[in-house]
Amino acid sequence: MGVGTPLMAIIKSVSAWGMTVLTRYPGVVAVFGFAAGVSSFFLVEREQEIFAQALSILMLASWLWLVAENLLHRQIKRWFDVSLPRPILKFLTQLVHQESLFFVIPFFFVTTAWNSGQAIFTTLLIGFGIISILDPLYYRWLSRRRWLYFIYHSVTLFAVLLTALPMLLHIPTGTSYLHALVIAVILSVFSVERDLPWRWYWSTLMVAVLMAAAIGFGILVRPWVPPASLWLTDVAITSEIDNAQRAPQNKLLVVSEGQLKKGLYAYTSIHAPRGLHERIYHEWTLNGETVDRIALDIHGGREEGYRAWTHKLNFPLQSQGHWQIRVTTEAGQLIGILRFSVVEALRGQIHRVDS
Repeated sequence: MGVGTPLMAIIKSVSAWGMTVLTRYPGVVAVFGFAAGVSSFFLVEREQEIFAQALSILMLASWLWLVAENLLHRQIKRWFDVSLPRPILKFLTQLVHQESLFFVIPFFFVTTAWNSGQAIFTTLLIGFGIISILDPLYYRWLSRRRWLYFIYHSVTLFAVLLTALPMLLHIPTGTSYLHALVIAVILSVFSVERDLPWRWYWSTLMVAVLMAAAIGFGILVRPWVPPASLWLTDVAITSEIDNAQRAPQNKLLVVSEGQLKKGLYAYTSIHAPRGLHERIYHEWTLNGETVDRIALDIHGGREEGYRAWTHKLNFPLQSQGHWQIRVTTEAGQLIGILRFSVVEALRGQIHRVDS
């Protein structure tokens, strides 16, 4: 008998016990994932990110194990004399989906602009979370439809990476989006590649086509995906900024044409993870048409958010109508929207924001 035999026996025994517990109480994983997501969100919001980063690493580690088990199934059996039966592997995959979805949903729920196309993506994630905890839907409907399952698997991994990468690597939202998209597509495609019913050369061709199509689609719908690591903490349309306090002096909803002669400020306070440096834009639009696009650089690390503003002095001759300032990332992802109206008469109101 080899030296590793007692160790492998212990591993098998612990694994069997763990599977018994998880099978008996499957909802525990969903509750853990949701609690981890909520706690991570509030820890990140308060700049206490070490625990949130540890949970993100745990989520990514579970996906690495899942991908390794799918890709290296035979090698693992040969090296460690351990082989998971397919039903158990499917059950563990469901648990990874559960913990991942309920981890990311709190982030996307808060950062979604619900009056935009982002609502579709976040609603989809919530639907995925519900499916993950309902066995009849997950096994009898989703798992039997391989292409739907592939989409489900890919989007879940993509959402986890989109949430975790800015916290762990402090890379800008646009860069983390591309990294998350490419990694999710590659790992998801290769994890289902062995299930394709064709010869290796046809399977290789289909994998290449599938990867290109998925990445292209992901880039196309990027404006509909919320930036999970950025959200507005305070906003205002104002006629004056207190530079010492870095705060608006008033908040306006309706502005007269006379006030425009002195210019208007669009004030935003944006929360970002510590160490993240991001370029954002204020896009000023009148009745749906873009009038101006002004860049701002923000830095993460402040609990109340990074305070920045744009000061617009030049307005069109015909300025009456409905104005919006769309706050977006450099890659075009929407962070939030400020709204105000320009009328002939002077009216002061409290601002309104959708974010």
